[in-house]
Amino acid sequence: MDDDDLLRYSRHILLEEFGIDGQAKVSAGHALVIGAGGLGSPVALYLAGAGVGQITLVDDDEVDLTNLQRQIAHTAARVGQAKVRSAAEAMGELNPTIQVHAHVRRADEQLLEELVPRADVVIDCSDNFATRQAVNRACVRHGRPLVAGAAIRFDGQLSVYDSRDAASPCYACLFPPDAQFEETRCAVLGVFAPVVGTIGVLQAGEALKLLAGIGEPLAGRLLMFDGRSASFDTLRVARDPHCAVCASRPGHTAKPA
Repeated sequence: MDDDDLLRYSRHILLEEFGIDGQAKVSAGHALVIGAGGLGSPVALYLAGAGVGQITLVDDDEVDLTNLQRQIAHTAARVGQAKVRSAAEAMGELNPTIQVHAHVRRADEQLLEELVPRADVVIDCSDNFATRQAVNRACVRHGRPLVAGAAIRFDGQLSVYDSRDAASPCYACLFPPDAQFEETRCAVLGVFAPVVGTIGVLQAGEALKLLAGIGEPLAGRLLMFDGRSASFDTLRVARDPHCAVCASRPGHTAKPA
């Protein structure tokens, strides 16, 4: 870490819990961010600003005028560009010392199988149930911690699913893959812009804590945010002994049905 790094990251280094050791771990870390939209924008910018050494972005969409109300990594000048390239440009302007890998692709099983094992932490900022399930399966399979967030209308939620911890549930423990529900999108129901910012910033915080090895991650807890009342609620969540995704991973003992 040179003098420029010490100055750039001085406000983190001054934190007793973080310090030079924490910053060194962050700088050596690799974060995989799935989605470069409303949640992915603040995640990407905060991880870049914090100096995460390598950040991989995955998104197959392009910047649209309707995105600019909330997707703060993009600008009017970059409408029509691939979101990952637009976000990578913003990240590079903020911190040219990091490496950003941009994949203009959908996060399918094949790509996740390639990228997840390379990452130290995975941040799911996608906007659909199928992708969230695919990301979760890959994280469980390769033992990578997952920071998953979601937001719609005035509501947001966030949790950490850490398959390295035998007691931690996975995403499918809370939201089974075969669950029947009506999927909602902000293009139909709308979304209050600061809600995605709030959840995205919290996702970035959880990812940095995991990389630096500090604090208490949200594993085993589901954080819910109501933007109407600016209130947070936390639910304790347990691992499902019969989960279709993580029941066979190490440390699990299924109970009789």
